[in-house]
Amino acid sequence: MTSPVPLRRVAVDDELTIVTAASHRETLLAALRDSPGVRIELSGIPDLDTAGLQVLLLAREEAARLHVPVEFSDPSPAVAEVLTLTGLVL
Repeated sequence: MTSPVPLRRVAVDDELTIVTAASHRETLLAALRDSPGVRIELSGIPDLDTAGLQVLLLAREEAARLHVPVEFSDPSPAVAEVLTLTGLVL
């Protein structure tokens, strides 16, 4: 029996907006390149705009390209609201 891939925890504990998107983008992409799997915790995000949403979608796409499991967990109310408005599922 094989054990599940251990997921590296990456918490986003800041706004995920146009002001911070580039920094978070690099952090998430580096985690995906350097880990067998990543769990991105979204509970600490007080504000999410379209630039931030693009970062999350890019992380999902890059994980698929690299064949690295990625999970998005515990969306904050701000993240949940944007996901509801857009109909996206991460």
